[in-house]
Amino acid sequence: MASEKVETVVAGNYVEMEREEGDSKSARSKLSNFFWHGGSVYDAWFSCASNQVAQVLLTLPYSFSQLGMLSGILFQLFYGLMGSWTAYLISLLYVEYRTRKEREKVDFRNHVIQWFEVLDGLLGKHWRNIGLFFNCTFLLFGSVIQLIACASNIYYINDNLDKRTWTYIFGACCATTVFIPSFHNYRIWSFLGLIMTSYTAWYLTIASLLHGQADGVKHSGPTKMVLYFTGATNILYTFGGHAVTVEIMHAMWKPQKFKMIYLFATLYVLTLTLPSTSAVYWAFGDLLLTHSNALSLLPRTGFRDTAVILMLIHQFITFGFACTPLYFVWEKLIGVHETKSVFKRALARLPVVIPIWFLAIIFPFFGPINSTVGSLLVTFTVYIIPSLAHMITFAPASARENAVERPPSFLGGWAGMYSMNIFVVVWVLIVGFGFGGWASMLNFIQQIDTFGLFTKCYQCPHKP
Repeated sequence: MASEKVETVVAGNYVEMEREEGDSKSARSKLSNFFWHGGSVYDAWFSCASNQVAQVLLTLPYSFSQLGMLSGILFQLFYGLMGSWTAYLISLLYVEYRTRKEREKVDFRNHVIQWFEVLDGLLGKHWRNIGLFFNCTFLLFGSVIQLIACASNIYYINDNLDKRTWTYIFGACCATTVFIPSFHNYRIWSFLGLIMTSYTAWYLTIASLLHGQADGVKHSGPTKMVLYFTGATNILYTFGGHAVTVEIMHAMWKPQKFKMIYLFATLYVLTLTLPSTSAVYWAFGDLLLTHSNALSLLPRTGFRDTAVILMLIHQFITFGFACTPLYFVWEKLIGVHETKSVFKRALARLPVVIPIWFLAIIFPFFGPINSTVGSLLVTFTVYIIPSLAHMITFAPASARENAVERPPSFLGGWAGMYSMNIFVVVWVLIVGFGFGGWASMLNFIQQIDTFGLFTKCYQCPHKP
């Protein structure tokens, strides 16, 4: 009975909204609801799975060349599970915060709850500021990475323009995401995005196996500690795509059903990343050390061009995923977040795109930038902060007693949960941030020394 009460409190407003939107019987309204208004468990699963893999699918073979096959596979499984764990923690904290607020009669009908607000409500303003800094910086660079990936991919279809010029063009295209109001409206995009990455992953797998091993192929990784930890941190970044978990949960009709969604999304993503990465590394080995985009090594065919085009569309979608929380923060800052006019909100959001565009032109290092962002930002944003926040929130006995969601018994109750959290914090701080930060920064600085800032065409083959 108690759990039913909690469900009503947590999901009450969403049920009402669902009914309001379902009142219209017109065919146009039904069609709009089908493609546009997604708040189900399936929508959340598509959003998580689609957002998680994105362009990093093309850089994972590069990571395998740094790590070697065995370490690459083990790190994917390990960080996949760790990412699912911290996404679970974020979902628990969201439900706790929202339940407390709705008991105080706070209405979130026109307000999207974000991670920094959860931290503020549960732990105070200092935690809010830390969460806001790391989350916004990570999402900013996450958006930058999507723009860099767009330019890197399109170059393999049309090399008449250099990658920097393509970045200008795609910056303008991605700016159109200002018109998508919230994650509630990503239903069709998430579904299509997952189909696109699934096609690309299986194309990479089959094309590499059909191509066979390149002449004189070598699989010498791991050879250097710098490369080893750079590759490991790229995989940490791969499974740390849940900086938008709170926004995805808030778009659900019943957010408390989110708990296991990220784990199921991760399991599906592993069916894409493990075969494709292993096959490409088997075929090309050490060549990948100088080709961070896996598509650059495969011969040009209709299938490859299709993969490039689908990844371009998907990167546009993922840009929207990474940027939408930034739009929300900016809207709240300038006071237009609760405005119902889509056009007014879109206009207000445009300044957010400009620094992203600029940074993509300064640092066009496709591959190395993923590891750097992973070690310096993802480590704290989606691993360390959620684990610490969960431990501190439920440190008082009264908080544990009145928790909306209690730990599953198979984990060993609160003691088991705290043990897991402490392990995540220590591991990520030492291996991810410490060794990973050192290695990624060295690699990143090497790219600047080799290619320079604002480089026109990063890792482009020399034309005769």
